[in-house]
Amino acid sequence: MPVFEASSIQSVVLHRVGNKATEEGYVLSTEPLHLTEQLQDVLVRYFLGPFKVEEYYRLYSDDGVEMNPLYRHCADIFSDPECLMESSCDIARLLYDASTHANIKGGELFVVYFSGCMFNGKTMDAIGLFKSESKESFLKVLHGDEEWSRAESDASATARYELEVQQGINPAKLDKGAIIFNTEAEKGYVVSVVDATNRTVDALYWKDAFLSVRQREDEYYNTHTEMQAYKKFVTDELPQQFEGVSKADQADMLNRCSNYFKQNDNFDLQTFTQEVIAQPEVIDSFKEYREQYQQEYDVQMPESYDISESAVKKQARAYKSVIKLDKNFHIYVHGNRELIEQGEDEKGKYYKVYFKEES
Repeated sequence: MPVFEASSIQSVVLHRVGNKATEEGYVLSTEPLHLTEQLQDVLVRYFLGPFKVEEYYRLYSDDGVEMNPLYRHCADIFSDPECLMESSCDIARLLYDASTHANIKGGELFVVYFSGCMFNGKTMDAIGLFKSESKESFLKVLHGDEEWSRAESDASATARYELEVQQGINPAKLDKGAIIFNTEAEKGYVVSVVDATNRTVDALYWKDAFLSVRQREDEYYNTHTEMQAYKKFVTDELPQQFEGVSKADQADMLNRCSNYFKQNDNFDLQTFTQEVIAQPEVIDSFKEYREQYQQEYDVQMPESYDISESAVKKQARAYKSVIKLDKNFHIYVHGNRELIEQGEDEKGKYYKVYFKEES
């Protein structure tokens, strides 16, 4: 995880970028912002606070990373930070050209040059790109001249107060952001991305059209991809290939996979399949599916690697083993598969669950 405790803003430029599909246009700033010490502290927390996940990307282009226009601008800025103002205008134009979906909101684009960022134990500079799309209402207190009256035991004043509603940016809620660390330049730099507002495929312009990134192949990537592929194998492929695979069997296999990743520091395909799957015919089926998965999704899945704890925690949310029975009951399966039985009688299908204590 990156460390930003010693990070500071060296320069920041603010532009306004609208929606190109509706011809909103863009407004470019003529000079960097002047930051007071208080404003610097607020902006550092606003910009860097949300970046807590160890999921990293690289700037990418099918024709080579040098053909990614954002990569070229970042390389120029890292080479000469004084060109931040000029390059930031080009970056704003890139964002405008990428804002062609009807649902994209216009907003403020901050282009920031940081120093003192730490990644993998090394201190380095970084470029931050942040877009604010959401505005919130806040109350501003207005008051007239105060009239003071003083007594021996009291000092008080009177004034006429009013409230005014204004619209602004909530510094606790970053909509979109990217931090490009000045490392691994030949591979497209190391990039961390935040997108808190748009989740739909049509609106993934920030990562795809603007940044044009691909996930960095590291331990987080390997762990996330492996667990994702195995879950898809258990839930989609396994019931088609083998008869009699129940939801309880699937829940048990997912639990064993989750436990393997939680209890081990390293992944080894041979050990994993023996401990988690065990049955030779199912092992063969999974290995074949694993090869197909890599080709279909254009991912690399090595047979051994270090396990990322943060990726395991994130995937654990998708590994909840729940058997949903019509709209009446949910059975959460956490452990011993032998304590749950499935059957059918004249009343219909049923599950029989064994336990020692009720709470």
